[in-house]
Amino acid sequence: MAIQHLLRTQWNEYPHTHATRTNFLVHLVTVPVFIAGSAAVLWGAATLSFSPCLLGLLAMMLAVAAQGWGHKQEARPPSPFTSRSNAFIRIFLEQWVTFPRYAAHVAWCAVSQRWWPTR
Repeated sequence: MAIQHLLRTQWNEYPHTHATRTNFLVHLVTVPVFIAGSAAVLWGAATLSFSPCLLGLLAMMLAVAAQGWGHKQEARPPSPFTSRSNAFIRIFLEQWVTFPRYAAHVAWCAVSQRWWPTR
């Protein structure tokens, strides 16, 4: 599946799979943790340092676990992963592209239309 198609699918499903305030706030806190963790893994690999890699992986795993809990609060869960590579790609796209884009969209709507998830 092309990355562009995955991004479009994630974006179209996002309002339904991130409708509760709790899940949105969990993602608001944990997405930066995931991004920092993945940056630490890259930095650790580039400097051949084990500690940043380990701490980064731990941060990423904790962020994904917390987001999994947040998704369980939703009436409609995200589409299931079809393979390990599908899970890897979708998780990274959500953290680095889709959620930051969605958070900016929600912020814009909140400011311009006084909208906020009600559940």
